Amino acid sequence: MKLVSFEADGGQGFGAVEGDVVADLTAAFEGRATGLRGLLAAGLLEEARTTAAGAPRRPLSGLRLLPVIPDPDKIICVGLNYRDHVAETGRTETANPALFGRYAGSQVGHGQPLVRPKVSERFDYEGELAVVIGTEGRHVAEADALKHVAGYSCYNEGSVRDWQLHTTQFLAGKTFAGTGGFGPWLVTTDEIPDPSKLMLETRLNGEVVQHTTTDLLITSVPRLIAYISTILPLLPGDVIVSGTPGGVGAKRNPPLWMQPGDVAEVEISGIGTLRNPVVQEE
Repeated sequence: MKLVSFEADGGQGFGAVEGDVVADLTAAFEGRATGLRGLLAAGLLEEARTTAAGAPRRPLSGLRLLPVIPDPDKIICVGLNYRDHVAETGRTETANPALFGRYAGSQVGHGQPLVRPKVSERFDYEGELAVVIGTEGRHVAEADALKHVAGYSCYNEGSVRDWQLHTTQFLAGKTFAGTGGFGPWLVTTDEIPDPSKLMLETRLNGEVVQHTTTDLLITSVPRLIAYISTILPLLPGDVIVSGTPGGVGAKRNPPLWMQPGDVAEVEISGIGTLRNPVVQEE
């Protein structure tokens, strides 16, 4: 099942994608679940499958898509999680994952513009696999980790490189408003039982700039879940953004930055393509 969050009729809703239409589940779960995060927290994912059959339809093309989970409790990003990216940055592979946070306000949905901030021209792409937590867990064993996953999506972890490098901490360059793309939808784990068998490709204006397979992650999705859940509880709707491969714009010669008018795409096999135009902050 593919699940989306959207804006329509002056409010927010959610539904199941079926080809070029969306089965609108908003009214069916009113009072029991607000948004996809609420659906997951209430344990209603399986009920949503059966409810979708009789739900009203909306044209997918007529909806303004929101970030898959518009209101996560937390977004945990993983840095330096592919060896080719570690190599191009000149850093050293570490025994444990490098983690940093993003905020919900830094994200936009599929089709919505990524915003290059007016304080920088060094706006970089980072195609990544996003993992959405379905059931709460603390001190999760690696062998049990995938049982806590609701599904997967695409993420463009847009980075403002000069601000990222202001200090040794990444956060300043990683959570500018409107710089992260998240979508187009959540694909549930029945369709993707093994997140290590996916192809990930990032394109800028149709040109391939990153290409990898997720079996090359240094820290696997199960180990990320085990490690992060040791630090704090993972909650339904939480998002783990698992890391970007080599090929980022900052390490090209000359550097390749996202410019206003560009179109950035992140495609992951079994999920689909996240597509965002790039605009300049006013």
